[in-house]
Amino acid sequence: MIGTDKTAPHGFNASEIGAIAHLYRGEMYRSKVWRTRLDATTNWAVATTGIALSVTFSTRENSPMPLILVSLLLLVFLGIEARRYRYFDIWRTRVRLMEVCFYGPLLRGEGVRTENGWNRALATDYKNLRFHISFWEAAGRRLRRNYLWIFATQGLSYLAKILIHPTPVPSLDDLWARAAVGPIPGQAVLLFGLFFHSSLALLALVTLRRQEAAGRVQGPDEQGDPMLLFDLKA
Repeated sequence: MIGTDKTAPHGFNASEIGAIAHLYRGEMYRSKVWRTRLDATTNWAVATTGIALSVTFSTRENSPMPLILVSLLLLVFLGIEARRYRYFDIWRTRVRLMEVCFYGPLLRGEGVRTENGWNRALATDYKNLRFHISFWEAAGRRLRRNYLWIFATQGLSYLAKILIHPTPVPSLDDLWARAAVGPIPGQAVLLFGLFFHSSLALLALVTLRRQEAAGRVQGPDEQGDPMLLFDLKA
């Protein structure tokens, strides 16, 4: 109905609007399926961490090794979830674009508006499927939302095991002995653990500076436009 771009239609007829409504439902279903897959990966991470905690603290003689090994498994789960999140973001971005640029004007009584080219951008995205965020941003986002707390629980539980379980550690020599893993001295194990968790914290902070996910919840002072994620020249 309102259009300034000669290559873009001025509006859609009733059947075309119905087709877009069905398209929205389909993309919403896709995003829900991938959202469920994300939750499944997080559940695996929580379950394996719980098992490691149970094994480590079940008896006095048990080693803290399960808590070290589970951190590596959590890293694998984080990588899997970051990859799934990049796919989830494709469908979620399309849903957000239609909500803002198609349904928004309709709800405001402005009719179908295409002057900003959202329909061409969406058509191009269907033609040239691509990720809208990087792997590292996806990993950082999932880390801040879920895995940071799981890694923190794992790290604090490991420290509790070597410091106070089954009895408080009486000296530094005993601490190094408890932290040692086979021929690897305890100092090296603790230094690696510090580097490991510091790297995760750095990833969470670095990826926080520039977030491109269109569907993220924004503060009252933030302005976001899902159109920015679509390259009209692609």
